[in-house]
Amino acid sequence: MMAGAAEDVRVLFGAGVRAALEAWPALQIAVENGFGGVHSQEKAEWLGGAVEDYFIANADLELEEVEDFLGELMTNEFDTVVEDGSLPQVSQQLRTMFQHFQKGNGTALQEMTAHINQKKCKVTATPLKTTKETVADDVESVEEMEVKEVTAANDGATMDEVCSQPQPTGPDPQTIKEEDIVEDGWTIVRRKK
Repeated sequence: MMAGAAEDVRVLFGAGVRAALEAWPALQIAVENGFGGVHSQEKAEWLGGAVEDYFIANADLELEEVEDFLGELMTNEFDTVVEDGSLPQVSQQLRTMFQHFQKGNGTALQEMTAHINQKKCKVTATPLKTTKETVADDVESVEEMEVKEVTAANDGATMDEVCSQPQPTGPDPQTIKEEDIVEDGWTIVRRKK
């Protein structure tokens, strides 16, 4: 394969990675709701390059490694734990693209990217008319996830006001210090199921 052709395939791989990430509802919701702070959109764009570089630097990644990497980026950059089952799907999609890239198969990369862009549906709290049932199903599950996120955030807000005296469920309330509630500058509001 000539150097020019290799560069072209690299460009196609990068475009595919970005398309897959842009079509990922969990990331869309995190960006739209500013879970990554004021620079959420910039972080999402940076994420594409970070994922592309990660694959290039690590020739044969296992699916779990890709999932862990993406999961960590979402947690660290967007304060989001992805629990909608989409992490393995997106990770597998990216791995398949990387395999096409390694083989120099630009056509397969173009087809995958086109397919993703075709299926991509803008996720919003109130979906517009959807033409395909599968898209509607996806949006419903994303809305549910969004509602869960919002509920968790609201719980956090009320917890700060109502529970200024911590509930005596665990250790003696007098022994609970501020550090127990706040970690790394954010309040932990994960509820036990």
